[in-house]
Formats: sequence, structure tokens, C-alpha cells
Amino acid sequence: MKSILITGTAGFIGSNFIPYFIEKFPDYKLISLDKLTYAGTITNLKEVHINNRHLFIEGDICDRSLVTELFQKYDIKGVIHFAAESHVDNSISNPEVFIQTNVNGTFTLLDVAYKYWMEAPFKFKQEYQDCRFLHVSTDEVYGSLGETGLFTESTPYAPNSPYSASKASSDLLVRSYHHTYGMHTIITNCSNNYGPKQHDEKLIPTVIRKALAGELIPIYGDGKNIRDWLYVLDHCKGIDLAYHIGSFGEVYNIGGKNERTNNYIANKICELLDNLQPKTTGSYKDLIHYVEDRAGHDRRYAIDATKIEHQLGWLADENFESGILKTIKWYLEKYKTKS
Repeated sequence: MKSILITGTAGFIGSNFIPYFIEKFPDYKLISLDKLTYAGTITNLKEVHINNRHLFIEGDICDRSLVTELFQKYDIKGVIHFAAESHVDNSISNPEVFIQTNVNGTFTLLDVAYKYWMEAPFKFKQEYQDCRFLHVSTDEVYGSLGETGLFTESTPYAPNSPYSASKASSDLLVRSYHHTYGMHTIITNCSNNYGPKQHDEKLIPTVIRKALAGELIPIYGDGKNIRDWLYVLDHCKGIDLAYHIGSFGEVYNIGGKNERTNNYIANKICELLDNLQPKTTGSYKDLIHYVEDRAGHDRRYAIDATKIEHQLGWLADENFESGILKTIKWYLEKYKTKS
């Protein structure tokens, strides 16, 4: 049985990935590593709590002695790296932790993997020939788009926030370990994810939570910022393909082809809530409230996923309308449980 180290598993995307991955690949033992910061909770992994092929370890990817111990104890033969500080607002107020986790943490994982799997640059140890390291990143490394155009894998990096700058830095470290040492690395850059288990601070959970509480729904600026929305399970399937059949040293953009303004998102959620759980009077749309725009707020992101579609056969199963309905129903159950 092959042991795979997966980081950031108690967070949003990682905790959706683990149940999907462990069910699909019965020959894998998954070693989960998460620091359990505010953004991650062990309850996100309740589906695999008693699965003997999943082992959860609370710890920091920056802790070299811990990461080294995990490689040695469990004979790690693959890494899928989700762990990251990811909230742009937090990166503006406290950028140092983003550099520490996203840059130094990624370096620690890369360097330990290199030393464990390889004898020298471009020379793998005999039993580790097929080991690979997949790094999960974001479209925010590319900066902001105008009204037209799409981010491709050859778009120059132009990060505009401490968060995106830290992710761009980690991407470049991963790239360097392939070109300098010959490590089998793969990078994926995704558009905005949504779906079950996302942290309450993010846009879609915030709109749902505020609406249900009867509170004002805050929308930055004029609400016309555009994002390409990707349902989280579709993203997980893309990572699976990139990890298993992606070419080493390559980058794969994963996007949902669902460009929507923040205004559209808020109004669509309110419209669905009006049907699923109506207010006693009026519409949830009455709660939408515009607030001062945040610093360095990129206007538009949109991903061209042609490469992963054509080369690896990935296609999104959900469009935004189907995915957002599933998402809202999940959060209705979550908040009902809380109350």
C-alpha cells in the first residue's frame, strides 16, 4: 500500500478531496497533515474518521523535523500540497504569516521530499522512481484581467496582494525543484472554489449566513468584480488527474467557465433562499449592502482550462447554477444543526 502525504486536509478543498480520493484509490494510505488553524477543523473529516487508510496528524508544514519524521515513518511516496493561508483580507492585515506558511512551508515540504526520494539532482533512489509532488495554487498569481481574455498557463505572474505574492513565490519554488533537481513536480492553478465545508469568512458562505441571520450582506465596492467559479468536487477531480497522469514540470489551470459578478452571486443566492427558506416578509435581496472596497481588489479573474481538458480529459460536472443549489442546501443543513 502506497502512503501519500496530503497537507491542509482539514480546510475547505483538502477536506473535500480526502473522502473522494480515499474511496477512489483503495491501495493508498493517506497521511493527513493540518495545523488546525482557524480555517481548518477536524470535523470536516468526519467521513473518514474511522477509515484505517486515513491517518490524521496535527502539525505545521514549516516543522522540518515533523515532516522528515512523517516521510521516514510512513515511507511517503507522493505529496499533494493544499496547505496555505488563503484569505486576501487577512494577508493585507497580517502578511507575515502568509510568507511563513505559503513560502517557507512549501520549501520545507519540497526539500524534505527531495532529500528522501533522491540521491542527487536528477537521480532518484531505486524505490522512489515514481514519486511525485503536486502543488495546489490559485489563479490570483496571474493578477487581474481586463474585460476580455483568460488566464492561461503561459500568462506572466503579476500578483497584487500579499496572499497572491506568497502563492506565486511557492509556485516558483516548486518549479525550481523540477528544473534544478529533476523532481517530479506538478502545479495546478484554480479559479475560485465554492461548495460544502468552505470557511464562513468567504463570499458565498458569508452571503448565505448573513441572509439567514437577517443581517446586512456586505458586498465590496460596486459588486462588479468578476470571478470564475469552480465547484470544489470538480476541482478535486482535476487534481486527481493532474497528480496521476499530468506531465512532470507542467502547470495545469483548472477553471469552471462560470464567470459571475459578486452582484450576481449575492442576488442568485438570495433568490434561491427566497424559494428554499422564505423570509416572513420581503426578500433576502433587501439585505444586500455595499461597503468600502478592499485594498488591491482585482477586478476580474477567468481561467482557460483548455490544457487540462485536452491533455488529461478533465471536464467540470457542475455549472454554477447546479453547484450553487447543492452548496446552499448543504449550508442550510449546517446552520440548522448549529441552531
